[in-house]
This record gives sequence, structure tokens and C-alpha cells, in this order.
Amino acid sequence: MPTIRLSTSINAPVERVFNLARSINLHTASMQHTKELAIAGKTSGLIEEGESVTWQAKHLFKTRTLTTKITAMAPYRFFTDEMTEGDFIMMKHEHHFIQQGNHTLMTDVFTFQSPYGILGKAVNGLFLTGYMTRLLNKRNSVIKTTAEGTGWQKLLLQP
Repeated sequence: MPTIRLSTSINAPVERVFNLARSINLHTASMQHTKELAIAGKTSGLIEEGESVTWQAKHLFKTRTLTTKITAMAPYRFFTDEMTEGDFIMMKHEHHFIQQGNHTLMTDVFTFQSPYGILGKAVNGLFLTGYMTRLLNKRNSVIKTTAEGTGWQKLLLQP
């Protein structure tokens, strides 16, 4: 089962980074290149523990849907989302946050299992793990840019 680990240092308070990572609106903006939209469940604002969101996006030449649920959360330290419906056999994304002086260290631990047995494992090694790493890096870059600039204010300070 592939596991992707990424760490991003962000010059912003942990509360801001944690909340931006839970923002449906920011996630949608970070995935514009895949035309990703929240189509069911929690479709805007900050997702909370126990809530689900269904995403629709174009990945690998096909429109796909994926439903995830926030299965664990400790504010400003971590949250976990897990696939409840989608193309993977299993997908779990842990988000960890540590305040380090004026910076926040945001760490993703993304684990997934593809269908199709040995063929799926080959696709993981040849392509899918790299594809998923690029998607996560793109998302993290948008979180970092937003948290370090002024864009976070309209996402987190709106009523």
C-alpha cells in the first residue's frame, strides 16, 4: 500500500493553517486544473469531524467522484479524512500541524490502495503515486501562499 509523506513549512500561525487545510473553498481553488467541485455533503466553509464531502473532478481522462469523511480531529494538531466511496479500495489522508516559532509545519500522510491487484500495484509504482504527490504538493502550495498572504482573510473571516 503506497504512503506519501510531505512536509511544508508555512510562515503563519497553526490555527490559520489548520483551518485553511479544512476549507472546502480553498481546496476547490487549489484543484481548478482538475475542475474539482464539492457536489454533496459539506460543499463550502470549514469541514468538521463527522462531516462528509463528495468531490467530482477530472482525473486521468475521466470524470470521477470521491466521498470522504472527517473521521478524527484534534483542533490545531491534526485531522484525518478517509474515503467512504470512490475508485480506491482504501484512502486515508492524515493532516498534522506543529507550531514552530512563527512557522507551522504541516505534514501530510496519504495512504491508498488501488484496485486491480498486481496491475494496480504496477500502476501505483509507475504513475499513480507520482500523480497523487503532485496533487498534494499543488494543494499545499496554495495553502502556503494563502496563509502567508492576505487571501486567508476572506476564507476564514467571513460570517
